[in-house]
Amino acid sequence: MRLIDTHSHLFLEEFSEDLPQVIERARSAGITHIFMPNIDSTTIDSMLSVCNTYNDYCFPMIGLHPTSVNADYEKELEIVARELRSFNKYIAIGEVGMDLYWDKTFLKEQQIVLDKQINWALEYDLPVVIHCRDAFGYIYNVLEPYKNTSLKGVFHSFTGTDDEAARILEFSGFLIGINGVVTFKKSRLPEVLTKIPLEKIVLETDSPYLTPVPNRGKRNESAYVKDTLMKVSDIYRMSPEAVGRVTSENALKVFGMLK
Repeated sequence: MRLIDTHSHLFLEEFSEDLPQVIERARSAGITHIFMPNIDSTTIDSMLSVCNTYNDYCFPMIGLHPTSVNADYEKELEIVARELRSFNKYIAIGEVGMDLYWDKTFLKEQQIVLDKQINWALEYDLPVVIHCRDAFGYIYNVLEPYKNTSLKGVFHSFTGTDDEAARILEFSGFLIGINGVVTFKKSRLPEVLTKIPLEKIVLETDSPYLTPVPNRGKRNESAYVKDTLMKVSDIYRMSPEAVGRVTSENALKVFGMLK
């Protein structure tokens, strides 16, 4: 079994007491790579520390999360720019995007920040990992001018409609990130996935959030990507081994790590 967790925040406080055990459980579950999206300037050091400790297993991204965008966004972007210039081990620009679920105060700023980071993704030839919450139309409008560029990436934690999935796949370099939400009782994702080719899917956890059934209610961790795999395998009527292989190849390709 080969699996990749393409989106996991194992550097957060929730894992401070048992990270070695969390990593060992991930290895035992067949996870070969864990990709770590940054949040803002306060998380860079802890993320890089984990990636240094687990070199060639945990891989860092750099970006400014939309919920961290405020009136001082330019200072945060300066830090992202500095990191991109000074450290060449980042595998993606992420986690970026727009989130209008909690607050629309900085809607315009979120659009500006997303557009800037898309340009960095193109400049540095890195994939972009997009967070979307109650903001699909806004994000699509920011992305649309880049449809005929080399832009590539992952639309993380997808929970959208058939139409939204189709609009994402208008961008040939984009994949759709599926996590524990697909296992939730009221999720419409199983139906939506039947219309999305497996070659356009990657698996993720979004640890410590969105824990899949049967562990829902617990802290999520990378090993639980296997629970999402089992559900996705049922949906596609393929063996877990085959789905693991295809989604892992998809991930390694979009993140420029296919050997």
